[in-house]
Amino acid sequence: MRILIAPDKFKGSLTAREVAAHIATGIRRVLPQAHLIEVPMADGGEGTVQSLVDATGGEIVGVTVTGPLGEPVEAFFGILGDGKTAVIEMASASGLVLVPPEKRNPMITTTRGTGELLLAAAARGCSKAIVGIGGSATNDGGAGLAQAVGIRLLDADGQELPPGGAALARLHAVDVSGLNPDVANMEIVVASDVTNPLCGPNGASAVYGPQKGATPQMVVELDAALEHYADVIHRQLGKDVRDLPGAGAAGGLGAGLLAFLPARMQRGVDIVLDVVELDKHVRTVDLVITGEGGIDSQTAFGKAPAGVAEVAVKYKKPVIALAGSVADDARQLHDHGFDAIFSLVRRPMTLEEAMDNAAALLETAAEQIMRLLLVGARLNQ
Repeated sequence: MRILIAPDKFKGSLTAREVAAHIATGIRRVLPQAHLIEVPMADGGEGTVQSLVDATGGEIVGVTVTGPLGEPVEAFFGILGDGKTAVIEMASASGLVLVPPEKRNPMITTTRGTGELLLAAAARGCSKAIVGIGGSATNDGGAGLAQAVGIRLLDADGQELPPGGAALARLHAVDVSGLNPDVANMEIVVASDVTNPLCGPNGASAVYGPQKGATPQMVVELDAALEHYADVIHRQLGKDVRDLPGAGAAGGLGAGLLAFLPARMQRGVDIVLDVVELDKHVRTVDLVITGEGGIDSQTAFGKAPAGVAEVAVKYKKPVIALAGSVADDARQLHDHGFDAIFSLVRRPMTLEEAMDNAAALLETAAEQIMRLLLVGARLNQ
């Protein structure tokens, strides 16, 4: 039997590569001769760098960059096995997790560190960058990133704007003449499932600002600042990013990338599916096993297991999913290509206990699933 094992990470417990390895261990207890193909998956969010580096035999590069509050932080990016494609998670440089709750203030936080990751990738000879833009601490419209790669954002006195979303209200002119040529010539793919526009009631400030520390008054000021920012970009660069789907992702970083760089947006899981060439693997197997830490009805909307199931359906391959927790509404996934869904939890236990024992639970669940499949084969005889 040929089996493709293509799970996402179990957040806080195991990487996607580790999940795949433990599932494989459980399968081999029952089918030691099975041909197993392990392909770590991701959906463009946290863990994408690790999954794609693992899947392609690439490397992870550590870089000291400017953090969201202007202080140095240790960030990273990946270089895929082709040696030319960088994978960046903006959260590693400009993420909310880098800012203590009491210091969260999107009026002043910056995406400069994410721009510095792009510069570092270009310096390593990368001609393409995949940029995952979830989990930001920022609401600066990508202004910090733009400044890091050489674009000048000037006030009416010709002075460079300070960091943060509030300063965008004073933007008067954009000077792109100093844009780093290596970054300017990069192919940039923005991994995001967020469709929010830049401004308005569904925009970056109103929807995501409060979780980054914005008060109601700050939300009003930040939204007005982003509106002004979009107006200046439209007037000077001829690009209208205000209402583009995804422009509001990561506090407007989506808009900044689309405005200043040769970037395009794509669903995160689709980028991963392309990089790992999942179609090629699915065509050759008898069974597909996927999974993630928690499965519910929302899994169908851009999550890695759903992407795997979409490909499997195309080739009429059965799909089994494993998860630490399975919500009651997960049965809806049977209409999205999931033939069976199993929880790892076999008895009452705390979340901490389940996470601590995820490896053993995965192996046992995979073993029992294989034993059940053998029972089915005997019944068919």
